[in-house]
Amino acid sequence: LATRISFMNEVANLAEAIGADIEEVRRGIGSDPRIGYQFLYAGVGFGGSCFPKDVKALQRSAQEAGKPLRLLGAVEEVNEAQKHVLGFKIRDRFDNQLRGKCIAVWGLAFKANTDDMREAPSLALIDDLVAAGASVRAYDPAAGTEARKIFADSRSITIVDDALDALEGADALAIVTEWQEFRSPDFAAIKKALKTPAIFDGRNLYDPAALRAQGLEYYPIGRKQ
Repeated sequence: LATRISFMNEVANLAEAIGADIEEVRRGIGSDPRIGYQFLYAGVGFGGSCFPKDVKALQRSAQEAGKPLRLLGAVEEVNEAQKHVLGFKIRDRFDNQLRGKCIAVWGLAFKANTDDMREAPSLALIDDLVAAGASVRAYDPAAGTEARKIFADSRSITIVDDALDALEGADALAIVTEWQEFRSPDFAAIKKALKTPAIFDGRNLYDPAALRAQGLEYYPIGRKQ
């Protein structure tokens, strides 16, 4: 499963570079019943307690047996790099001038329906944003308590209890976790709240044409621009 995720993320980055659409690619690949559609979604990488740990454990066992698994090394390398893709997109949009900017982040847990933030892509994104001089207002339906513990010593990160509250004073919105409540938000309210009407979607939740028709800048993963 980890291999499928990293493969799709690599293909998504290629699709974006050549003007293709990863959703069209996904539908084509998944239509083969030998492959199917599960875990063929591009995004910002996997986290949690299982996939990263299991990949590392199998790699270690292979090394000890003198049979290193180069494929798993690539899976891990791709995944770690993918966690930084959203941060790169944000820096690129603002011409690497993030000092003094505020970025709203929706989703902190490594996946929906959990409060687990172990090795979550949100951690890499927030680190990238803060390192670039930005502040962060973040919301997660379940991981708020855990996030407050993790970021307790940071003055640049504010954890809030409402999705729209995260947008207050924000220059742009980044979506990291595919929570159900993020799938059909009030786009008019988002546009009104943000200083720059830009959404950076790490889970490809929305239709690009529909958002652009509403006057929003939309930056997904591997979708046709």
